[in-house]
Amino acid sequence: MARTIVVKQIGSPIRRPAVQRQTLIGLGLNKMNRTRELEDTPAVRGMVRKIAHLVTIIEERG
Repeated sequence: MARTIVVKQIGSPIRRPAVQRQTLIGLGLNKMNRTRELEDTPAVRGMVRKIAHLVTIIEERG
């Protein structure tokens, strides 16, 4: 079974650079308090790290 992480959006993309907004969309997030279960890969971890001030990791599974 693949490892996954549950990510929740806690910050608004309003008045943020377009790159950060696009990263949120790439993770499947675009509205406050949305959660997504994503595969735990280096690419996803890097995206989360780039917007760490807008998201939080709720849970790590697997």
